[in-house]
Amino acid sequence: MIPKPKDDPAAPGAPSALETPANPSEAPKETSSNLQMPEELAFYAPNYICLTVFAVILFPPLGLAAVYFSSKTTEANQNQDWEQAYINSGRTGWLDVFAILIGLAIIYVYTLYM
Repeated sequence: MIPKPKDDPAAPGAPSALETPANPSEAPKETSSNLQMPEELAFYAPNYICLTVFAVILFPPLGLAAVYFSSKTTEANQNQDWEQAYINSGRTGWLDVFAILIGLAIIYVYTLYM
């Protein structure tokens, strides 16, 4: 095996042009999505944002509780706390469904008997 010369850019330990930007301000910014691998992003628990919006419109008391658990789901997803993310996601889904059903029942009863 022939050792590589030190001035070879492909030598281990030598900085390559791809690793070091010419201008430090052009360095890629690290965000939470850049720090997580695609396998980790696949574990994200759903937020049910559309259902949550309908829940807030139709029956705000449960809808606002669903907004709270939806934000906790997002926070747990970003912190890679998958167990809490799925627990809060389930709570969000159930609160959304009940809020929508209660809101539609109120509208139905109001239009039927008024």
